[in-house]
Amino acid sequence: MKLRFLGRMVVVFLGTIAFALVGIQFTHIVGRNIAMARSLHDVENDVQTLRARKIEQEREVQRLTTPQGAVPEIHDRLHYVGPHETIIYLKR
Repeated sequence: MKLRFLGRMVVVFLGTIAFALVGIQFTHIVGRNIAMARSLHDVENDVQTLRARKIEQEREVQRLTTPQGAVPEIHDRLHYVGPHETIIYLKR
């Protein structure tokens, strides 16, 4: 009788240890999964930002390839004017 009780206690003890180890591993995996999901979300936001910036830069390049787009940019950035042109600066 004592031997049977002792055997059952050992089985319960081993079962408890196994259950605890599985629970710890599960908690660890869930934590890593949450961290990876956050990281993925951040990367997706970065990709969207970069795509939007790429579109803006492509539009700017397209605009600067034409004289109508390049001339105002030359005036604004380089303060260069052509013959018979004048830049007038206004203060707010």
